[in-house]
Amino acid sequence: MGSRHVLKMASQKDNGVADILHGILKKRIMAIDGAMGTMVQLQKPTEETFRGSRFKDHGKDLKGNNDLLSITAPEIIEGIHNEYLEAGSDMIETNTFSGTSIAQADYDLQDLAYELNFESAKLAKKCCNEWTAKTPDKPRFVCGAIGPTNRTLSISPSVEKPEFRNITYNEIVEAYTVQIKGLMDGGADILLVETIFDTLNAKAALYAIDLYFSDHPEVPRAPIFISGTIVDMSGRTLSGQTTEAFITSVIHAKPFCLGLNCALGPAQMRSFMNRLSNAAPCYV
Repeated sequence: MGSRHVLKMASQKDNGVADILHGILKKRIMAIDGAMGTMVQLQKPTEETFRGSRFKDHGKDLKGNNDLLSITAPEIIEGIHNEYLEAGSDMIETNTFSGTSIAQADYDLQDLAYELNFESAKLAKKCCNEWTAKTPDKPRFVCGAIGPTNRTLSISPSVEKPEFRNITYNEIVEAYTVQIKGLMDGGADILLVETIFDTLNAKAALYAIDLYFSDHPEVPRAPIFISGTIVDMSGRTLSGQTTEAFITSVIHAKPFCLGLNCALGPAQMRSFMNRLSNAAPCYV
């Protein structure tokens, strides 16, 4: 299987976005948007907002399922995208942090995973195209957001059974593959594996990206961004890796950019970003 995928990937063209990004980054720092969840909260959506007419009789509460708003209240998500673009963002993330079937199973909406990602990417692409048309000298890009899921491969959810896992590697790969297809079909320019607290989950996402492009050689390959999460001032991920170990674990995917999210706040993150910048063989 491995050699088959390598052969297919070797001849696959990229989508040209990396070359554009390289050109821009030679001249200036580029900006990506900020948090989606807090912006959604400011809109004070109700249970009825999340349900819309389509899910008014759904058997589980849906409030808090922010990804669903791309379908039931797209005007909210579009408004948030436009706020970030107006503020100067070069890139915006799709509203798909919890867009896997694994995460959506909490709401009994696991079968909606592809549609959620497709509609979210399509909505973000619409906003980017409109802003690029206004300012052609500043193109805008869609980052297909691939979140960590609510399961972890490296840590047992049971203190009494450290060997126990409530998900398998293959199950996570399968869920990510569906998400990636939805994002790419919807128009994502970049794939962003984000908020990594368990690097094994991230490696499953990166493998799923390779599988997707290997199985769809007609689709130009998108650049990969990877963003980790450190949980305290030790500078380690939840699964115990230092910044340098995290880089070593994911660099095989040849990411265009590596980053850390703002888990501890800007002041506390500075030293860790310096470490990342010193060790990363790519943009940060």
